[in-house]
Amino acid sequence: MNLPILVTGGAGYIGSFVCKTLKKAGFSPITFDNLSTGHQENVRWGPFVKGDLLDIDQLKEVFSIYKPQAVMHFAASALVIESVLNPAKYYENNVQSSVHLLEVMKEFGVKNIVFSSTCATYGMPKAIPLTEDHPQSPINPYGKSKKMVEMILEDYQVFGIQHAILRYFNAAGASDDGIIGEHHENETHLIPLLIETALGKRKSFTVYGADFPTKDGTAIRDFIHVEDLAIAHIKALLYVMQKKQSLTLNLGSGTGCSVKEMIVAIEQYADIKLPITYASRRTGEPSTLVCDKNKAEKYLNFKCQHSSINNIIETAYSWHQNLLKRKLVI
Repeated sequence: MNLPILVTGGAGYIGSFVCKTLKKAGFSPITFDNLSTGHQENVRWGPFVKGDLLDIDQLKEVFSIYKPQAVMHFAASALVIESVLNPAKYYENNVQSSVHLLEVMKEFGVKNIVFSSTCATYGMPKAIPLTEDHPQSPINPYGKSKKMVEMILEDYQVFGIQHAILRYFNAAGASDDGIIGEHHENETHLIPLLIETALGKRKSFTVYGADFPTKDGTAIRDFIHVEDLAIAHIKALLYVMQKKQSLTLNLGSGTGCSVKEMIVAIEQYADIKLPITYASRRTGEPSTLVCDKNKAEKYLNFKCQHSSINNIIETAYSWHQNLLKRKLVI
């Protein structure tokens, strides 16, 4: 096959995992990333171009040189709190850059795009599990920016550009071979924060809200292993390229895990008692976010194979241990 696929944000956590999976599936991934949050050492499975989607001339040059047959679009700013404090950054990096990308795709006749969206486009859930036809009422600029790109993609179908919009829940875990894991300079995600606390990198972990209307009072989330997420992306790409039809799907395990349950699971795995503190809920925090996975199963024949909490913790913990060892050696 060896078709060239442009992967924006391919040096990031999910993007690099998808590059690895693309290569395994016989594609040739071309990573386009400004390295603002990605890591160049994650680029191992094809060419790398350091660049920014806001530079449309550079983007045209990449299309001219590499002639991608499809695009997988991960490049985005993705911190909810930052989006509230600096909305302009999110509308520029997430929305304007996507328009640039689509305009260049149109100019070069590239007809297929897989877009990394988010369950944050739903806002506060009215029913659980969340289905794809749940009303979209995002409550922060990050979620709004992703919804805007979804709307733009719908409009660009008039130019023959078909899309797969994939709304993630909580990506987690690391590769079995230890090559890729979740590593952010400003970490905000539950599992890495808990593991860093277990490894002594953090003094304690703060639980925001113990009075949610859930079984143990803490928020419930849907975690999907990044390996499963990457496989779903390849399936979505093939669907769009072969069927020449657009689709929108949730990607999650379909199972909820509370913050307290995750704490207990990591304590048991690491054989340690974590130092935990409690604070009040953060504004706009839903009590439960769990996806309905039926549509992904129906259209992509996709089922999670790696997303048990035990496997997520085992792979993530091993990766963070190795990262800490590498830093100590350096």
